[in-house]
Amino acid sequence: MKNYKMAWRNLWRNKRRTLITVASIFFAVFFALLMRSLQLGSYRHMFNNVIESYTGYIQIQSEDFWDEKTVDNVFEYSSELEDIILKDKNTNSVVPRFESFALASVGSLTKGVLVMGIDPEKENIFSDVKGKLVRYRLTDEAIVNIKNSELPDNIKSKLDLFEGMSYTSDKSLQADLGIKEKEAGEIMEPFVKYASFNNGYIEKSVPGVLLGDKLSRYLKLNIGDTIVLISQGYHATTAAAKFPVTGIVKLPSPDIDNMIVYLPYDICQEFYNAPGMLTSLAISVNKNDDKDIDVMISRLGEELDYPLRVVGWREMNQLLINQMDADNKSGMIMIGILYLVIAFGIFGTVLMMAAERKREFGVVVAIGMQKSKLAVIVVIEMIYIGLMGILSGIAIALPAIIIGLYNPIRFSGEMAKMYEDYGMEPIMPFMPVDIYFLWQSVVVAIIVMIAIIYPVNKIFKLNTVESLKA
Repeated sequence: MKNYKMAWRNLWRNKRRTLITVASIFFAVFFALLMRSLQLGSYRHMFNNVIESYTGYIQIQSEDFWDEKTVDNVFEYSSELEDIILKDKNTNSVVPRFESFALASVGSLTKGVLVMGIDPEKENIFSDVKGKLVRYRLTDEAIVNIKNSELPDNIKSKLDLFEGMSYTSDKSLQADLGIKEKEAGEIMEPFVKYASFNNGYIEKSVPGVLLGDKLSRYLKLNIGDTIVLISQGYHATTAAAKFPVTGIVKLPSPDIDNMIVYLPYDICQEFYNAPGMLTSLAISVNKNDDKDIDVMISRLGEELDYPLRVVGWREMNQLLINQMDADNKSGMIMIGILYLVIAFGIFGTVLMMAAERKREFGVVVAIGMQKSKLAVIVVIEMIYIGLMGILSGIAIALPAIIIGLYNPIRFSGEMAKMYEDYGMEPIMPFMPVDIYFLWQSVVVAIIVMIAIIYPVNKIFKLNTVESLKA
């Protein structure tokens, strides 16, 4: 009888032992694939949110702007330039920006600020600025009025803890105060009545600014107040003007929230004496895979003339990439620990199998089977077991990951609030099937092959007389 047939029959002479060994490999592959998919999917979700909410995947800038962000390193914004970019098959839209710094002044208060000139409508589609407008603010007066309303005592007791806080959504306010979703309709009425914030937005060609929430608090500004901006304009001209505050936004990053001032980009050009100029053009893309982005950067680079250059997301987010890489390394350590547990589990089942079959091995050697042939049969048995465990693990993990792609894990409560505060949807998605799928299976297969060494070694060192007594 051929070795592979004999190995297959041997497996099913003791079904329980075989199924236990297969199960250990199955769970190893299943949990490794699931854990890695969740890990990589979470990284991708966070990374894409950060990129898509600010820098974008590709920007057009002046040659020297990224290294020296001064108002002199600008370029002319023309319809011809926009047409070149829009003709690219991967371009969805173009978002103009004018970035610089200024000194903000209100009475005796002053502060250095980041001035961001934007197209109000395009930027809102690109980075959802309107979604960051403050909707509720728990002022002293609002808290007093809310406390006088009919509310549960546990909600009233928390109000003082969040005095002065601003919120961009109902959910974030409810999460801080512990308001349950089923009770929200009734409990939120006093907050809507007393803590609602009468906010606004900016319009193209209309003077007006959006301030970061922390900046507005520091400068003690509210809607309708006036802010004075002083800076150096294009080619060392003087830039000074006053603008009405039309809206207040709360940004996820406290540092940015403490210094951001949004202006319509055409008003910003006028303020810095740089008509028709921009510091950057952010490009909204259709496909954001690394390969598509790299090819697009190359295509646009050939179309644009000096001093313009195409800047990719990697160059603009180097710090974020380093942070993600460090976090990924820690994630790989956790996967490594999982593999270690998996290895011990597989080795334990192999050890059990070899101990149970010691007498069997002695009998077949005693009746004339060569140890080398017995070792080959055992190796084939383990390969069968490994394949069954790996393939069944993939077969079960694959639909679970596909379901997770379309129905990601959704957070609620404090975790949801944290995600929303950073401008991200509160979900933990799975990573689509990629090369990581193959590598998890390969690693488990290597562990199985290493585990085979033990029974093979036992066979070659087998003492026939002693094994028959087992």
